[in-house]
Amino acid sequence: MTRNQLLLLGLGAFLTAAAPQAASAQTKAAAKPAAKTASATKATASGTRLVEKVTRKPGEVVIPYEKYVLPNGLTLIVSEDHSDPIAHVDVTYHVGSARETIGKSGFAHFFEHMMFQGSDHVGDEQHFKIVSSAGGTLNGTTNRDRTNYFETLPSNQLETALWLEADRMGFLLDAVTEKKFEVQRSTVKNERGQNYDNRPYGLASENVSKALYPYGHPYSWLTIGYLEDLNRSDVNDLKNFFLRWYGPNNATVTVGGDVKPAEVVKLVEKYFGTIPAGPAVQNMKPMVPTLTADRYVSYQDNVRFPMLQMVFPTVPNNHPDEPAIDALASIIGGSKTSPLYQNLVKAQKAVQAQSYHPTSELSGEFTMVALGMPGKPLSELETIMRASIDEIAKRGISDEDVARYKASTEADLVNRLQSVSGKVSTLASYQYQTGNPNRLPIDLKRIQSLTKADVDRVFKQYVLGHKAVILSVVPKANPELVAKADNFTVDKSNFKQPKDEYAGLKYVKAKDSFDRGQQPKAGQAPMVAVPTVWKADMPNKLKVIGTQNAEMPTTTMLLTIRGGHRIEGTMPGKAGIAALTASMMEESTEKYSAEQFDAELEKLGSNISISSDGDATTVYVQSLTKNLDKTLALVEQRLLHPKFEQDDFDRLKKQTLEGIANQNTQPVVIANKTYNRLLYGQNDIMAVPTSGTAATVGSITLDDVKQFYQNYYAPNISHLVVVSDQPQAAITPKLGFLNSWATKPVELPKPVASSKTEKTKLYFVNKDNAPQSEIRIGYVGLPYDATGEYYRAYLMNYILGGAFNSRINLNLREDKGYTYGARSGFQGNRYAGPFTAQAGVRADASAASVKEFMKEIETFRKDGITDEDLAFLKASIGQSDALKYETGQQKAMFLSRLVEYDLPTDYVKQQTEILNNLTKEEVKTLANKYLPEQMYIVTVGDKKYLPELKQLGYEVIELDADGNPVAAAVAAEPVAAPAAAPAPATSDKKMKVKTKEDGKKDKKKMKSDEDGSKEKGKTETGK
Repeated sequence: MTRNQLLLLGLGAFLTAAAPQAASAQTKAAAKPAAKTASATKATASGTRLVEKVTRKPGEVVIPYEKYVLPNGLTLIVSEDHSDPIAHVDVTYHVGSARETIGKSGFAHFFEHMMFQGSDHVGDEQHFKIVSSAGGTLNGTTNRDRTNYFETLPSNQLETALWLEADRMGFLLDAVTEKKFEVQRSTVKNERGQNYDNRPYGLASENVSKALYPYGHPYSWLTIGYLEDLNRSDVNDLKNFFLRWYGPNNATVTVGGDVKPAEVVKLVEKYFGTIPAGPAVQNMKPMVPTLTADRYVSYQDNVRFPMLQMVFPTVPNNHPDEPAIDALASIIGGSKTSPLYQNLVKAQKAVQAQSYHPTSELSGEFTMVALGMPGKPLSELETIMRASIDEIAKRGISDEDVARYKASTEADLVNRLQSVSGKVSTLASYQYQTGNPNRLPIDLKRIQSLTKADVDRVFKQYVLGHKAVILSVVPKANPELVAKADNFTVDKSNFKQPKDEYAGLKYVKAKDSFDRGQQPKAGQAPMVAVPTVWKADMPNKLKVIGTQNAEMPTTTMLLTIRGGHRIEGTMPGKAGIAALTASMMEESTEKYSAEQFDAELEKLGSNISISSDGDATTVYVQSLTKNLDKTLALVEQRLLHPKFEQDDFDRLKKQTLEGIANQNTQPVVIANKTYNRLLYGQNDIMAVPTSGTAATVGSITLDDVKQFYQNYYAPNISHLVVVSDQPQAAITPKLGFLNSWATKPVELPKPVASSKTEKTKLYFVNKDNAPQSEIRIGYVGLPYDATGEYYRAYLMNYILGGAFNSRINLNLREDKGYTYGARSGFQGNRYAGPFTAQAGVRADASAASVKEFMKEIETFRKDGITDEDLAFLKASIGQSDALKYETGQQKAMFLSRLVEYDLPTDYVKQQTEILNNLTKEEVKTLANKYLPEQMYIVTVGDKKYLPELKQLGYEVIELDADGNPVAAAVAAEPVAAPAAAPAPATSDKKMKVKTKEDGKKDKKKMKSDEDGSKEKGKTETGK
């Protein structure tokens, strides 16, 4: 089980629910009868049957919904929630990589990519464009057991989302071409390179899976698949995969938000109802592996810290023992009170250590992992890990251990249910796993009834004295650091080829009485309400701003203390002190040791974290409102009474220095460091990483940290944002402790003139054998201005590199297959920040990618945008406001921006006016002004591709990873630039890229469980 997937305690009674009638192959035996309405047996004129209706009574913890089954087997779940004017659509197909076979891995994920490439009535690349122009967001993800596609958009655009999803369910295959197949195969290969092959420890899960599961087991390969399997696949393989698994009878459509169930049913009947059912799909049975001996395996990687991972086979998700094993993982290695942290991290034997328990449909994996110190054998870590297990056996599980786990999981679920997407994905996940969307009360009861005896029993049943896979990941220069010599090889002798699932499949399209080629018209645009704010500045000049959010019983606080890394400009020899001080603030206080503090937070299910970035130190507080008083007492300790002990300082300083030494093993970090050095020059602290350097951190003492805290943690340069279900009158008295925070004479740094280049030069850093190259192109641009030139520049860039359908991303990813995603954007705040175009690209396309980046920027500067581009820009940005203020965290960020930049509460209206009045001519003028011909180009990659880069016509300067020249500058060679390298014969997946107008990047939809479901499926890959 995933901690964020279910879990909720003490929030009220729950509605007993039963698994509805089996509607498709997704339905499993489960549960007891759910409350149903009197109409639960009735069917619509089209034959759609209402299976159940679950409502919420006062004090109950359920997600209300209605569940229907269409005659073709499609399951429909509708959850009505009018708290925000948005709708979320999720289409989950009960097929993941577990349905693949030996030699054909990666098909489920590959096909997810293909589902975004157009269908009979939706043009190439139009799926993303249509949703984006509707003001929405979208993506898809694949894990071992399921694939899902989802959109969040203004509620008046619901019909458009359903039209799009139905068209690719019923009308995809004739639009699948060989060219699209090859481009997406290349994209998938780029994704594998970026997220697995070129990422430190990226192949750990692949090696564990091969060793833990028998050859041919559905979990013995990763969702991303093997390159050789992708290379040998052809377009017909993909089409057959679709025909076998993508029928409506193997799918669930879940719709939530500002919708009416009856209207949703009619729309789903219209667009999905005529799609023919596919072949029957049977649920797979659990296949938990059995180990008779410890299996030692290892591999070498470009890493500094050797890693040890121990994995014990456990139970599938929804197994009765799952909650107790989850709790065990939290107790052994989930907090500062855990044995793994105490014995490894606190003892300075490892830089990181934790345990967790991912589960999937067929099996589960109790996992312990630690990153050891450089040069130290992993056998030492293994000894300590096993001793930590023995420590639990000796001391036993306590009632307090279990109580802390229950409280923290309660908060996890409450926070997850703040968004419509969180509620929808929860319902969809329960449906495909169990056939019962109303599992939440059942899981709640499982957690509430958990005892220490349950945890002790599963500890002995699955971990203590049991065999495991032990993976060693060691630096290439130190193969001798493995825990033990490999003693396991994959045995293929017992493998039996499964039956052919793909024989005789036929493609039958729906027959309709309406024209599917007509895109639905949007309904009346919803009214979007900007949060109503209150202000209560304090006598010590701390600015306080808040809003009431009555949707969930939670409180979010965000304290911003200006300064951060930038204030280190007055003490460049101590660079990194802001980050180190923030880390020290999370250790002991005058009243609590670090472990005691962590335990108190767990009891409350609260979070208090402190971090420092380029311009500020941030204190983030999340609490159930019922626990707010106790949480704020802990905030007072952490913020106003840190203890700053020498042992904590010595450990954190050592960890920081190790982290700095590790930076040059990562191409992404090398690229960013090199780029910042060039942008800002020697006289600006922003040229130095926020972590500092080995020399600067090495010079920092505990007294320096104490002095930094005393001088620069001040209320008069801070602002506090509060988002709570409680009104201002209930909140402000609770903040009285902050009155004792004394003002200080802090002078914030003034902007430093940035370094400018007289001509475009290319700076190259070698990273031997890197399968991908990291590219950064740009210059120092503008400070943030919500209604001025910065906002206009953001609008200008949207078509160039800010949207998924931007010129840059469509060229490098969709047309050429060079990258998993490319983007550009401005990142300013009170100080001028960079304009950056960037991507991680296929190594052999390094020069071609730089060429295409520069061509797109130059063409954009020269030609500007089209009428169609302008219409898309206005529609996409103009309709996106409905999605901006849904969760407490979103509201907190909005309020924080108001205070940080002294903005009026109606500044969004001013932005709307600017957007509505934008012209093509203004965009072209802005492009010429803010896309200069002179920019820095940084490329980090394998030196064997350097000759091609030298042919691009730029002066090439080679640097080492620390920014030092390694050779004399190389004049541009008068040779024609290389032609764009063709996409190789294998594919990739979609990544959603969108840069927000304040310069911060939205999450790239590349990670596991990007729909927010955080399912316990081990590996999930997103578009």
